[in-house]
Amino acid sequence: MKKIKMSLAWQIVIALILGILVGSFLHYSPEYRDALVNNVLTPLGSIFITLIKMIVIPLVVSMLILGIANTSQGASLGKLGFRTILYFEIITTIAILVGLVAANIFQPGAGIDMSSLTQVDISKYQETTHAVSEQSHGIVQTVLSLIPPNFFAALTSGQMLPIIFFSVMFGIGLGALDQETKQPLLNVLNAVSETMFKVTHMIMKFAPFGVFGLIAATVANFGFSSLLPLVKLALLVYGAILFFAFVVLGIVAKICGFSIWTIIKILKDELILAYSTASSETVLPRIMEKMEAYGAPKPITSFVIPIGYSFNLDGSTLYQSIAAIFIAQLYGIDLSIGQQIILVLTLMITSKGIAGVPGVSFVVLLATLGSVGIPLEGLAFIAGIDRILDMARTALNVIGNALAVLVISRWEGQFDTEKQKNYHETMSQRG
Repeated sequence: MKKIKMSLAWQIVIALILGILVGSFLHYSPEYRDALVNNVLTPLGSIFITLIKMIVIPLVVSMLILGIANTSQGASLGKLGFRTILYFEIITTIAILVGLVAANIFQPGAGIDMSSLTQVDISKYQETTHAVSEQSHGIVQTVLSLIPPNFFAALTSGQMLPIIFFSVMFGIGLGALDQETKQPLLNVLNAVSETMFKVTHMIMKFAPFGVFGLIAATVANFGFSSLLPLVKLALLVYGAILFFAFVVLGIVAKICGFSIWTIIKILKDELILAYSTASSETVLPRIMEKMEAYGAPKPITSFVIPIGYSFNLDGSTLYQSIAAIFIAQLYGIDLSIGQQIILVLTLMITSKGIAGVPGVSFVVLLATLGSVGIPLEGLAFIAGIDRILDMARTALNVIGNALAVLVISRWEGQFDTEKQKNYHETMSQRG
């Protein structure tokens, strides 16, 4: 009898459906809810997310140093860095503008009776928000926050931008050494990165259980009925994200000789996982692996994806602009063009470098709404639906970063078309 093997994507989809069903039951069964959510469901989700967080930094550091050391010429590295940051800034600015235009056209907050909205406690974000505001006070502070006074402190606190900065500097120094001196360390770093990929595959076996726990806990706590007044906001966010993915990123992909549909098909498992967990960390190692297999060179993959994790948050910035206008409309505040420009600039600065912060988009909004006079209390009305919106914006972040690697590879003239052709042939033989 032939053993049926179910793909990871299907396992996660089934876990997602079961999580919704169990969560719905628990929402209307308060006698079981707290015990199961606190002792079973939340720990399941936390274990999975923590396992992923455990491997992300060793993988990013080892691969980034390897990539930089292997492209040790200062001029080529500087050009790669400039092009990468330029691309990220252009795309995220377009994302913010798409969000603002969509919110101004469709007016998701107009005509909503605020008494019909359920308020959620947002105090847990306040401390984080204060820290983010301190770090993101301006461009100078953002640049200064790149340089870690203590690399090991940055490692333990998970500050991705300082870690990336140190890794780049270390990689440049390592690349400048003669081959005989640097080769042993390159071998060690290569072994570390390969080991982390193996560990990733092991952790992915636990992914369906983590997804089940995360979704079931969310549905059990919030249910669906309290979210009905916010359906218009949810539909607009999802519609804008789909528009950005298929139209904006689709055009960018087409210009560079790629298909956004192909990228989505390649990453279907990762997109389902990122959507289910609302965490781009969960798929970071696998995106690097798949984009390299598709034709992006290892040095560029190792450089672009970790930096994109902090700088290229298309879904998050798009959502933040919609949410800001939504809350303004909720309070009947008519933002001028000047105020909306200030909002764009503030979001561009504030959203950098805090990808690892829980509820990152929510934290960024708390840190920036005051700049244009929008009441922060308004966020309490959308906190209940934030998880559902977070799932979609995380999936867009993943698509955006995957495309970025391919675009930069093509821009640098280093994309391997032979690898791409072989990948397509392999996929067609399988399916």
